[in-house]
Amino acid sequence: MEVILAESAGFCFGVKRAVDTVYEQAAGGKQIYTYGPIIHNEEVVRDLEKRGVKVLENDDELARLEDGTVIIRSHGVPKQVCHEIEKKGLECIDATCPFVKRIHKIVEKESRAGKQIVIIGSPLHPEVEGIMGWSETPAVVIESEEEARNFVCPDGKEICLVSQTTFNYNKFQELVEIIQEKGYNISVVNTICNATEERQTEARAIASQVDAMIVIGGTHSSNTRKLYEICRKECENTYFIQTLDDLQLDFPNSVLRVGITAGASTPNNIIEEVQNYVRINF
Repeated sequence: MEVILAESAGFCFGVKRAVDTVYEQAAGGKQIYTYGPIIHNEEVVRDLEKRGVKVLENDDELARLEDGTVIIRSHGVPKQVCHEIEKKGLECIDATCPFVKRIHKIVEKESRAGKQIVIIGSPLHPEVEGIMGWSETPAVVIESEEEARNFVCPDGKEICLVSQTTFNYNKFQELVEIIQEKGYNISVVNTICNATEERQTEARAIASQVDAMIVIGGTHSSNTRKLYEICRKECENTYFIQTLDDLQLDFPNSVLRVGITAGASTPNNIIEEVQNYVRINF
């Protein structure tokens, strides 16, 4: 059996930077907290917990904190969270992905100029919640075609449209076209990360030429779910797993080529375990 591993599989730049930051700080003997899971991968979060890193799940937990070092997760946080950490006099290390940080700056600047902020993304995703928190006026989040068609902008208001970094590129283009057809004065800033676009393009290409596809990533990882959706459209036999323990395959004899890709929050050791297992056992 031939196994094709995506070159783009695994940690992206922003995730690696954030994870490395937490491990480095944890090794220094200080009490480390992350505001929300540093990345959407339960295996990494559990390993960090073993090293004494604690996760602050909400504003109330932050409010009760008296001392320690708080690391802002790769997805970023609303502006008010940064202010709260500063007000409490806690040491703060910002591990927000630089590509997400760029969106914060755009949204802050354009909302201050009076523009309506529209975010293409998943409203409950922490990255989107963080982006919304940098808009000085209420932002609108659009995820579906129906929401795009129903969107109405206040009269005379200019629109600044941005995207969650891990959003499906093709879907982003479709939603933008629907909104542009309404004739609004709109500036579109494609803030989908290049690494995301490359990962999705490569996954689609591999899935279209294999008999089975394996997508590895955390169950709460938005970019991994999108990879699965993309691959599933190209290859019916597509499997979404978090670790090797989830891999329960019974390939028919007709499966001669297997593709493997992974989300941006998936450690290399997990990818290697899955790849080696498939090569040896099939």
